[in-house]
Amino acid sequence: MKIDPKNTPVPKLHGYLLGSVGPRPIAFASTIDADGQVNLSPFSFFNVFSANPPIAIFSPARRGRDNTTKHTYENVKAVPEVVINIVNHAIVEQMSLSSTEYPKGTNEFVKAGLTPIESEMIRPKRVKESPVQLECKVKEVIELGDQGGAGNLVVCEVVLMHIDDAILDEDGRIDQTKIDLVGRMGGNFYVRAHGDALFEVAKPLQTMGIGVDQIPEDIRNSTILTGNDLGKLGNVETLPDETEVNDFKLTELADLFVELEDDSRALEIALHKKAHAFLQLGMVEEAWKTLLAYND
Repeated sequence: MKIDPKNTPVPKLHGYLLGSVGPRPIAFASTIDADGQVNLSPFSFFNVFSANPPIAIFSPARRGRDNTTKHTYENVKAVPEVVINIVNHAIVEQMSLSSTEYPKGTNEFVKAGLTPIESEMIRPKRVKESPVQLECKVKEVIELGDQGGAGNLVVCEVVLMHIDDAILDEDGRIDQTKIDLVGRMGGNFYVRAHGDALFEVAKPLQTMGIGVDQIPEDIRNSTILTGNDLGKLGNVETLPDETEVNDFKLTELADLFVELEDDSRALEIALHKKAHAFLQLGMVEEAWKTLLAYND
């Protein structure tokens, strides 16, 4: 299937984009207009783009159905300040309720049952229930077009962060198992970053992995090992030496070699399955020893 944006109706293109680019974090934006009237609305066209200076950008796009602009966009043009409240699972339903197209002047804090609290460096109020609140000054608003569906990039500099102590670990860092974030998907779907949905991937920032291209061809072309498996194998700096492989073969793999000594293909498959199981557990060194034992 191929999609040419120029020949695709905006609503359909919008659906394809949102269905494929995700999960998207949610900027729960608190703003005020020139008269001080409050607005609170969520936007999933959002992310953080710099730490020095600390910059976040979100986009209250023009409505596709009638090309009108949203109150948040109008507010930041009039009063260039915003609190970006981070959304976790505990407030996802209230956040969603606040996205209702209420008439201008409606206080979404009240409608959604959320608690407004004073900011320290800007005028819009924060959402007390949010685990992290970013007080921001709006540096620039970049209009990407004048037709329905066009984005308006609100470039924000974070001037003060508020973090709930309850989501911190013992080292004072945000604990990803405690913050319980949610992300926006396509349609009515969200995703919760919690429990089994969380996993860690070792970052090759201070190491130089050998790369998938350096993995022996028979392993690289395995019908058992997945692309993720190969990525883990290629992220090591050095391979186990011959002595380590032999010791592992004699202590951990001996039964397999005895059982399948007359069927080399079955042995190879069994070893690849065992290596895959090790990789699922994050035991990369053991997986390498298992795979290299076949060629030993």
